[in-house]
Amino acid sequence: MTTDLSKLEQKQVEENYDHLTQPPHVEVPRDHPLWPKIESVLKEIYDPEIPVNIYELGLIYKVSIAPEEQGVSDVKVDMSLTSPACPVAQDMPGWVQGAILPLEGVGGVEVEIVWEPQWNPSMMAETAKMQLNMFM
Repeated sequence: MTTDLSKLEQKQVEENYDHLTQPPHVEVPRDHPLWPKIESVLKEIYDPEIPVNIYELGLIYKVSIAPEEQGVSDVKVDMSLTSPACPVAQDMPGWVQGAILPLEGVGGVEVEIVWEPQWNPSMMAETAKMQLNMFM
């Protein structure tokens, strides 16, 4: 009985933690089978000046996954940067594309930098705010 309760409690903690990793304004196809893989690789990309991954930092605004054709789906990512003067502004879209493109089931990947709305700290997931000691 204790083991089952511990597993149940652990699952609840994981679900609560997963919720905290979600930026409040991101638009993603959570029900699409490719989404968990895409989310995972986005969480592996870090802004070199900030010790938080770009997904939890709130730089990913929207991910669209096209209907599957011949076993693959194209992916479009709208993202921003913390500042137009970001030193990796030219590199970051390539990092995102390079992380998503090798995933099984992905055809092409288009990454677009958008400036509206302008990124601000309120777009960060709660976990990012905790990592940066920013409590709002």
